[in-house]
Amino acid sequence: MRVLIVKLSSLGDVVHAMPVVHDLQAVYRHAQVDWVVEPGFAPLVRRVHGVSEVIECAQRRWRRAWWTRPVRDEWRAFRAQLAQHRYDAVLDLQGLTKSALIARLADGPSFGLANRTDGSGFEWPARWLIDQPLAMEPHVHALDRSRKLAGMALNYTVQGPPQFGLRADAQPLPVPTLVFVHGSSRDDKLWPEQHWIDFGKRCIGSGWRIALPHAGPVELARAQRLQQAFGAHAEVWPAMSLDALVDRMGATQGVIGVDSGLSHIAVALGLPHVQLYNFPTAWRTGPQVAHGHRHQVSVERSPTPEVDLVWATWQVVRAASRA
Repeated sequence: MRVLIVKLSSLGDVVHAMPVVHDLQAVYRHAQVDWVVEPGFAPLVRRVHGVSEVIECAQRRWRRAWWTRPVRDEWRAFRAQLAQHRYDAVLDLQGLTKSALIARLADGPSFGLANRTDGSGFEWPARWLIDQPLAMEPHVHALDRSRKLAGMALNYTVQGPPQFGLRADAQPLPVPTLVFVHGSSRDDKLWPEQHWIDFGKRCIGSGWRIALPHAGPVELARAQRLQQAFGAHAEVWPAMSLDALVDRMGATQGVIGVDSGLSHIAVALGLPHVQLYNFPTAWRTGPQVAHGHRHQVSVERSPTPEVDLVWATWQVVRAASRA
């Protein structure tokens, strides 16, 4: 059996689709799984155990210069790579017009969403571009949605907690290090800087070193302000590729983070993790008890989780990770 997954973006969505690979190969032991994804996320997908080929699809960039010769050449090369194999199933796990068009181009029967689910992206043309649209319960976690769709398409029942298969090439750091994922693409998801400072000082007082990743100038400036507040016990990580970031994070002993792609990577790596929500949406994307990971917890409060609550939750998570 050969299966093609179409999940182009974004970072968190790609992470939530990873357990499908393990599920498929647990049922169909020798199944080969290929994946179509945006180039920026391809290094991440290549680290997922069980993925055979990663097909890069630069749709975002192509749309900006579709009339140029280099883009036309890249598109032809993409089409040729997509046509190399006949697939037993093509799984559009995204439910957007752009992903459904890619699934339709592939050689094999395509399966995708027949309806929108709560809080998730869906475009109605996708239903008509897919060979076999599958109805999905409306209130479902993003991770469970992908797993269930694949199971419905390939006639198996999803069982057990999700297995992401994401590999980090790193040895644990000698000094206990806690990553603060402080950045997000949406300002309303952020945790107040003073909360980070108050929480970080408690961590430092307990023997932790703080790591501060960043993406872009705004997050870099925030990371530098936090480092100044923490002093020598904190480090601002340099800008690095997604590949290197996975390795660096995989060497740490835990993560506190807002709802962002980097926090979802922490979940996939199995790190002790507290994920912070300012809205009641943790059911949709956050770590869940139902997923079998007691050492990964979502905390949500309005307008934002309190420092004392996050600290108490982190103690519970640490205890669970050592059990």
